[in-house]
This record gives sequence, C-alpha cells and structure tokens, in this order.
Amino acid sequence: MHEKRTWTWEEDGMQVVRSTARTGPGCHEGCGVLLYTKDGKLVKVEGNPDFPFSQGRLCPRCLLLPEVVYHPDRLQYPLLRVGVRGEGKWKRITWEEALSTAADKLNNLRAQFGAESVIFCTGTQRDIGTYTNRLATSFGSPHQLSFGPLLGQACYLPRVATSIITMGGFAVADCSQYFPDRYENPGWKTPKCIVLWGNTPTASSSDGFMGYWITDCMKRGSELIVIDPRKTWLATRARIWLQIRPGTDSALALGMLNVIINEKLYDEEFIRDWTHGFDELKRRVQEYPPERVAEITWIPKEQIIAAARMYAASKPAAIQWGVAVDQTKECVPTIHAIISLWAITGNMDVPGGNVFTGKNFGFGAFFQWDDITLSDEQRKKAIGAEHYPLLRMMNHYKGEAVLDQMLTGSPYPIKGAWIQGTNTFVCGSGDSQRTYDAFKKMDFVTVVDLFMTPTAMAFADIVLPAAAYVEKDGIAVTDGMSCLATINKAIDPVAECKADAEIILEMGKRLNPEAWPWKSTREMFNAMLARTGMTFEELREKGFAYDAFEYKRYEKGLLRLDKKPGFNTPTGKVELFSTAFKQWGLDPLPYFEEPPESPVSTPEMAQDYPLILTTGAKTNAFFHSEHRQIASLRRLNPDPLIEIHPETARKLGIQDGDWVYIENTHGRCRQKAKLTTGIHPKVVHAQHGWWFPEKAGPEPSLFGAWESNINLLLPSGWTGKSGLGYPFKAQMCRVYKKGES
Repeated sequence: MHEKRTWTWEEDGMQVVRSTARTGPGCHEGCGVLLYTKDGKLVKVEGNPDFPFSQGRLCPRCLLLPEVVYHPDRLQYPLLRVGVRGEGKWKRITWEEALSTAADKLNNLRAQFGAESVIFCTGTQRDIGTYTNRLATSFGSPHQLSFGPLLGQACYLPRVATSIITMGGFAVADCSQYFPDRYENPGWKTPKCIVLWGNTPTASSSDGFMGYWITDCMKRGSELIVIDPRKTWLATRARIWLQIRPGTDSALALGMLNVIINEKLYDEEFIRDWTHGFDELKRRVQEYPPERVAEITWIPKEQIIAAARMYAASKPAAIQWGVAVDQTKECVPTIHAIISLWAITGNMDVPGGNVFTGKNFGFGAFFQWDDITLSDEQRKKAIGAEHYPLLRMMNHYKGEAVLDQMLTGSPYPIKGAWIQGTNTFVCGSGDSQRTYDAFKKMDFVTVVDLFMTPTAMAFADIVLPAAAYVEKDGIAVTDGMSCLATINKAIDPVAECKADAEIILEMGKRLNPEAWPWKSTREMFNAMLARTGMTFEELREKGFAYDAFEYKRYEKGLLRLDKKPGFNTPTGKVELFSTAFKQWGLDPLPYFEEPPESPVSTPEMAQDYPLILTTGAKTNAFFHSEHRQIASLRRLNPDPLIEIHPETARKLGIQDGDWVYIENTHGRCRQKAKLTTGIHPKVVHAQHGWWFPEKAGPEPSLFGAWESNINLLLPSGWTGKSGLGYPFKAQMCRVYKKGES
C-alpha cells in the first residue's frame, strides 16, 4: 500500500484526484482511479493501487477516458427538436429553457392523464439509478424501468428474486472482496474450485464482480470448471470446460445434483440442519441421470460426472454465475438448481464458498430513499405483475406490458418518457422494431446522455448533455454493496454538460419540490450518507469504507428479521423445495424445460434455421452499446462479429471476414464472420449493442441501428411461468453470405 494521502495532490507537475469509476460512461464495476489533470484538462487515468476493491487494475474503457471526455461528437449543450421527430434538426437552448420545458410537458401530462402516463427509464447507470427512481416515485409514476422496457427481467433480477425466495438473500463467489485487506485476511480461504457458469468475468466484470479476482484465486490454487458454449480465455485455463448447448443449463445443474446426491458426496450436516426439501429434491433429480443430461446438453456423460465430483469434493468451492442463466425462458428453475448445488455441498456462506452480499445489511440501507413512496392507489396502476407473484414480491411489474400500453393505450395511455443513460431500442430490449414503434407514439420524450444515440435521435424532443464521472462528484457503492466510496470531480464539465444527479435534482424541484429539498447535490449526498455516520467530505478524505462482514451469519441470527438463527425464508432454511413456489402454483423444485425454439421443441423450424443463436458475450472494448465512437476502443473490435465454427462456415461457403446475414423468423441483421474452433459447429454467437456513430444520424439510418443489431432477431414477451427470463441466448437462425438469398 502507498503512503496515505488525501483525495487530491500534486505529482510531476500534474494535479491528481483520487476517484471511483462510475457512470458515465457506463460501467458495472466501481474501480478506484487516479485522474491526472493539467491546466484544467484530463491528461491520463491510472488505477488506484490503494483501493482494495480493484487494487489498481483497470480495463481499456477506464484508461481511455480522455478520448471519451474530449470526443468531438460529445453532446455539449441542451437541444430542442425543431423538425419532425427523427429528422435530426435541433436548436441549442439554455438549461433553464430545457428543464422548464420538460417539467411543463411532464406536469401537463400528469394533470391530463395521471402520473402513471409517464415512464422513467435508466440504463446500467450504477450511480444514478437511485436518483432516477426517486424522480419517478416523487412524480407519482409507478413506471421505473431500470434497464429500459425489460426492467431487468432478463438481467440480474431473476437471480436476485429467486435467491431471496429460496434462501432469503443474494450470494456470490467469495474472492475476499468483502475485506479491505483482501487475500491477506486470516478469515478468508482460497476456493479450491470455482465454477464459472455462463459468465466471463475477465471481459465483463458484471455486477461488480471483478474478473481478475478469478485469476488472483487461480494463482493461489483455485481450479476452474467453466460452463460456456464458447471456449473463452478462462475456459482454456480450466481443468474442466463444459461446452453446453445454449438454454440447457437447468438440465446440467440437475445432472450434477443427480451425481452428487446418488454418490452421497453432499454435506449431510448442513442438509439436515439448514435445508428444507432434500428428500423431494432427491426424487426429482432421479429424472436427470447423466446419460439423459448428456443427450440434452451435448456434454459427454463422463465430463458431467467429473465436474460434479470435482465440485463436491472441493472444500471450499464457489459458483459464480452470469446473465446467461437469466436469459432463458424458464430461468427460475435453473437458478434454483444452481443454488441447490452450493447448498447441499455445504458451500453456503463459508470462507471461499458462496457468501451473502452486503445488500442485506449495513451500507446498503442508504440506497433506499424510504422517505418517498408511491401511494397504494398509484402502485396498483403498475400492470403486468398481477399474474406473477415473484414480480409482485420484488415490487416490480412486467416491462413488456408497458410496451403494450404504449402501443395500445390500454388499460390507460402512456404519453411521455424520461430516458437517462440507456440506448433503449438498440440495446435495452428484444424486438427492436416493437420498442421503436412504442416510443415513437409518445407525446413527449427527454433523453439524457453523453452522445447522440439512435434512441435520442429517434425519439427525443429534448436532449440533455450528461457529465462524465471525471466531471462530477457522487457516491459509488460497489454492486456487492461491500465498499462505499466517492466520485470526485477532477475537471470542470465540457461546455455545458451537467452531472446526472444535478439534472435530476433540478428536475425534481420542478416536479415535486417537497421531495427534493436540497439546495445542492452535496446536501443531497450528505442526506443519503446520514445512516453511515459520515458526510461526503469525510468519506472522500477516508477514501473508502467497508461494510461489516461475517461468515455463517445464518448461525448467528444475522439474516432473519426476528434475529433467530437460520435463513430469511418461511422455513428458516435454504428451500430446496420452495414453499413460496408451491403456494404460488409454480413447481417447488428445479426442473428443465426446452427452449421454446430449439432443435428438440421445434424440429420443423430447425430445417430452415438449423443453427442455435446465442448472443451478448461482452468484450473489453465496449460497455453494451457504448464506446462505438471511441477510436482506440473501436480498433479493438472494429466490426460486429458472429463466431462460426470453421467446418460450419466451409459448408456455407463463408470465409473469415465475410459479411454475412443472420436471419430467423423474427428478423435479420448483418455481421462479419469470425471463424473459431471455440464454438460448437451447430452454434453461432453474435455480438450485441451494435450501431455505427460514423453513419448518418437522421431517419431512416439512425446511425445504422437497423443493420447489425442482433436484438432485431430476439423476440419479446417470451417469459416463463414466473414472469422472469427471456430466451435471448437460445434462438434458432440461419447464416448466409451477404448477396445470397
């Protein structure tokens, strides 16, 4: 560790500001950064070695922040649409004009149609989502669309909801991230085995789980089991790589449970004392012998057995999952089965196992804004969740139902939208055409972003320029809610850009001044931090603050509201047989269901669309649909890529680098072929979030948003019985060279 310093100092003729990388531009993580400035300009960004959560490591997106901040195409002034929507004609206006106009429009919609007629959308903007949600609630709208129309129902929410139902909280792999002294902490143990399930953390670091934690653990002895249709970099380093057929993860988990249970490789004491429904689970997994699971998943039986034995025999062992387990139609039983794996092996909340995150206590409490709530009358107006108890339990509703309302006006009209930090129809939902049509019907739309996106060009009446994190103060909480830090302003915003929190505070004062009593964002931050006992200035000087953390909290009464030992579930145990699912008419045990379109469920479709299409794996170059205009990052990934096995490409007459069409019954787009033996011959993988900032912005081009966007091939409305999950990673398609039919 370096000598303790304050949050800013001089070094080699430059001013250095210690900060935290949070949106914008977009980021999942919350890495510690050192921002070097000279003469009021950002010169370079380096990792902060004194920040325990990231320990000085940074991805290219952080290192190249100066290119984002000073990009010539960056939005710099508030804009008012003066032409036809989508025509690309704008007028520069003042902030006062922009905010007053937007407030007048939204207040008029509320007076005429009710607050429920306006939706509030925010993307994966981890330091502003809480502000946008408060803006929606204080306005009176029940529509807080955290990730665009999907509301997270195909990303993270399924894992959170299922975990809360079956074990009373959310757990992740323990890589010592909950300790300031990290790997040196005497209470932590290196996992002997880490299972990476549908997740490549070295490329995504999703949900605040840093990819290099895995390599750090490997250096300390951890061995990997990687479950992925693609041979990732980590898969090449794994002891076992299970190349799974997309959409069959639940069958694999049940097959592993079959081996572990039938060979009695489980933790008898933990099962006896802390689980509910083991006998029922034991009967269920008999339906999934390794032979049957091998047929379903395309994984050799011997590999399934070897992986189950390796995981069960490793003490401790951890499973780190990704969005792939959310993006199947019946994702809840998949998640339930994976939770059952770590429960029956006794890897629950132990050092080096799967541990509860800090969201259940401590600093997480400051995030809630519990002084502003919707009235019962307004809450009931959030439609779409009435048939889905899991959504009701999470105070969510069905995002697809909102799109239906936008298109039909039934059961009541939706007329306006506030969109902040989300490129909605390119990246935030399936069936881009339907999403486009829905937002086109809005009477008034405001978009806040760093750049003019296809979403802003197509829908916005007012566009507001957002500041980058180097240009603002803020509060950063790592996604595991273990570490709290500040975002510290290093330079003045470019031109007239404003921080997201400042924009929302000013809008809040115009929409509901009683809910936004603070004179400045600094006052607001201090109010948010009040429960921690620190002011913004104190936290900034401190550098970071870690939440209290203990293992085996279930033994100490630290998980239940009544303070009794056990888990915060109806039975007080990890529910392998879910009493809540049974009550709601859902299967109380894990099970497998074929994807709605697959070689098995729709063999007639497979004749015309013989390849399985999986999508969405992250790259180090981009964050979802962001960064396409950043030259240094674009050089890392110049074109949208579809990965194809060489043998499959040979049969189709496709060579490496050919532009090809990907097509199914839902739509078509074009991408460039990348031949690789790291994918199954019957599977292709397409990148997501593609648009082309270098192309024409106005309609009909919208920066090429209709050309290579894989969301054009993804359906909408295909959730499972729980209301959660979409089959985005298991569709059928065909691929052919551009110019052929």
